[in-house]
Amino acid sequence: MRVLILIFLALLYILPASAQTKSWKAGVAKVAITPQDPMWMAGFASRTHGSDGKLHDLWAKALALEDADGKQAVMITTDLLGFPKNLSDNIRAQILAKYKLSKAQIILNSSHTHSGPVLGTALSDIYPLNPEEQNKIDAYTTKLAEQIVALAGDALKALQPATLHAQNGVARFQVNRRNNDAATLERLTEITGPGDAAVPVLKVADPKGKIMAIAFGYACHPTVLDSYKWSGDYPGFAQIELEKLYPGATALFFQGAGADQNPLPRHTVPLAIQYGKTLAAAVERVLSEEMKPLDATLATAYTEVNLSLTTAPTKVQLTAMAEKTTGYQQRWAMRMIDMINKGEKFATSYPFPLQVWKLGDQPIMTLGGELVVDYAINIKKIFGQETFVMGYSNDVMTYIPSTTILREGGYEGEVAAIVYGLPATWASDVEIEILNGIVQLAKQAGVTKPESRVIKN
Repeated sequence: MRVLILIFLALLYILPASAQTKSWKAGVAKVAITPQDPMWMAGFASRTHGSDGKLHDLWAKALALEDADGKQAVMITTDLLGFPKNLSDNIRAQILAKYKLSKAQIILNSSHTHSGPVLGTALSDIYPLNPEEQNKIDAYTTKLAEQIVALAGDALKALQPATLHAQNGVARFQVNRRNNDAATLERLTEITGPGDAAVPVLKVADPKGKIMAIAFGYACHPTVLDSYKWSGDYPGFAQIELEKLYPGATALFFQGAGADQNPLPRHTVPLAIQYGKTLAAAVERVLSEEMKPLDATLATAYTEVNLSLTTAPTKVQLTAMAEKTTGYQQRWAMRMIDMINKGEKFATSYPFPLQVWKLGDQPIMTLGGELVVDYAINIKKIFGQETFVMGYSNDVMTYIPSTTILREGGYEGEVAAIVYGLPATWASDVEIEILNGIVQLAKQAGVTKPESRVIKN
């Protein structure tokens, strides 16, 4: 017996540190969140009534991770337009109370499908809702919060030994909608404007190599479909396709910086299926090749930076707008006037959420709002092209334009503030404040710039 013990100790000494350390633990869970009754759909102001069926179910999915030191985090992805602040804060507060995970340890990402349900009072000015419809929305929103909190718990309970790998793929059906006219797209010989064709992929497998989960993303609006049937749009079809290709695996889609990127052409179910299969094929190719293994170390950081808003319109200006406009613009102006009459103050800034995860040496950076592609481009210039960038995370309050887009105006730079119900547009320093905030946060999480890393040939 003594000889066996000595041999064991000798082997333990000889084995490299990586073989002696514990592995990741991962747990996966999912829950259908499709509304059971017809209700108002989110995303398009042109709809005139509630839903009338489904193409496929909507899902919330959770990937729980635990590193070698026992630190945990949960990534939650959803087939939803976006989490408004009050709902997101409520969900994350409950997860903190029940599972001791802070905001830094929770990612709430929405795919931004425009074929999902309205949540709470988000974008309330663009939907002509009566009290009955609002009651349905409120009841659904309450139930959704309960489902997502329980989902996080289910994923944590399912934790088991796992390996993690990461890599970027590529797909190119996204088109910059500010630089290319959708009406003339078929005649265009050149697609112009910035874009991000990266398909970030995180593979989670058990110790035998069987894939448990595939978390993947893309920076493109899920607006192929504009009907009255529930669906996850192209990301929904991509997830369905991947779960067919890898039986037993859970596919989780996260939206990137796709606020100014559209899938073009669009407006038919076959096109949504085509883009879904295209994206799934990009993920499949990455999974078929050698991927970067991630050491079982987890770092997380979170902050909220106060972004300034410009000066809100006066009552005189709002009254003129209410008289000259119709639809959501008129409803917005009248609501602003009502706030003035009640003596309520307009917000002059907004707490914008930033978050950084580091899985092994893989950086994941999440930002709130409808994030335009310039942010992904600039973040990758700073931290490297392998960086995963998520928009639409933790709070979707309006579009987040770059300095250039803010100066140019248009929907993303100006009109969207009214669509989302803000009293004014962003101030001119929004991009600088966000990028500075993410750089400082990355330092907290131990993410270094490429020049600080050892680069292998």
